[in-house]
Amino acid sequence: MKNAITLAMICFGILGYSQSKLDNYIHIGLESNEVIKQHNFDINKSIYALKEARSLFYPTVSLNANYTKADGGRTIDIPIGDMLNPVYSTLNQITNSNAFPALQNQSVLINPDNFYDARIHTTMPLLNFEIIYNKRIKSQQSSLQKIELEIYKRELVKEIKTAYYKYLQSMEGVTIYQDALKLVRENQRVNQSLFKNDKINRTAVLRSDNEVIRIEANLETAKHTSNNAKSYFNFLINQKLDSAIEVDLDKESLPNVLVQENTSNREELSKLTLAKDLNGNVGKLTQSYWYPKLSGFADFGFQDFDFEVNKQSRYYFAGAALEWTIFSGNKNKYKLKQVEEDSKRISSQTDNVKQQLLLQFQVTQNNLKSALEQFNADKSQKESAKKYNEDITKLYKEGQAIYIELLDAQNQWVNAQLNTNISLYNSWIAFAELERANATFTFN
Repeated sequence: MKNAITLAMICFGILGYSQSKLDNYIHIGLESNEVIKQHNFDINKSIYALKEARSLFYPTVSLNANYTKADGGRTIDIPIGDMLNPVYSTLNQITNSNAFPALQNQSVLINPDNFYDARIHTTMPLLNFEIIYNKRIKSQQSSLQKIELEIYKRELVKEIKTAYYKYLQSMEGVTIYQDALKLVRENQRVNQSLFKNDKINRTAVLRSDNEVIRIEANLETAKHTSNNAKSYFNFLINQKLDSAIEVDLDKESLPNVLVQENTSNREELSKLTLAKDLNGNVGKLTQSYWYPKLSGFADFGFQDFDFEVNKQSRYYFAGAALEWTIFSGNKNKYKLKQVEEDSKRISSQTDNVKQQLLLQFQVTQNNLKSALEQFNADKSQKESAKKYNEDITKLYKEGQAIYIELLDAQNQWVNAQLNTNISLYNSWIAFAELERANATFTFN
């Protein structure tokens, strides 16, 4: 049996197998699948979030303007008359003139009346670790979205291949039952002729009639199963459920069981590695609250009363702002503890997933080996059943075998064909599962 498997693997390497139609269907499925489109929306969203995080490094410029109209309220009293009028009076006496008129005391509103202020306000972070780590986290979140998409695409490829093989399996089953129906109908015709010539009794005729009914029922069931398989396959590739499916798989080819273990490159592990790095940046983001934040600002504009615009109206105002959190009730300390626990959980999960993926690879590889062994056994039985059926049919026509023997030989032949068909496509299904477990399918 091992030699048979080895021969099958050699045949696979020599003959190869043409699956251009299947590859085309996979391409269609990847392009039109609605879930993949939704994943792409999420990826685009994460890319925009990353661009938003990068924009925080650039200055923010805004135009601010306000106008105030005020009356009443608090005032500032300036006794300018009380202070200067005695002096002005003395100067008028000395100069014997009225060159220095008397002044009134002033009362100025605190709220400016008929006052405008228009300015360009610019702010820019100069030192802010929170922005730095926030950008790194957004970048890693975008990468996580892409990895999740790859994981789904691999799963979809496996499902498309499995559905394709099951459809081929069901179509071959329909063909087998159609051929079987021809056989039993021929038996029915021969038995009816023999009965009319009094060479057999009515029992053989009734049995042949029942066989026709049984095979017809099995054929209808096989057709329904095939239609269901077609509908599910078209559903996976987002086509009309009744769309025709083109077939070009070589029935003589067999999948390759000699696949080198490649589970270390599984996207699930890459996702956990990236999640651990992301969690580390979350920890650094939490620690960044302990560092000072420095930012700069500058205002350039005009301000004056009665909408006057002149050299005195122009002004600028610039400076720097420092913020340094000294105490926050240990809030950030406890946040950091949570991050540390998450890191431990991810490390433990990574070790567990590595074992799970390795186990999945070994199980799927063993399943493929078993499927190939079963196929070779069924193929051998099929050849024996075919020869046995031919021999019994010949003997029955010569009158040297009874109908029960013929019926048994034909049933063995039909069942052997069905079993071989099932085990053949089960081998390809097992190969699709091995390919998924090993992440060996290459996306164009």
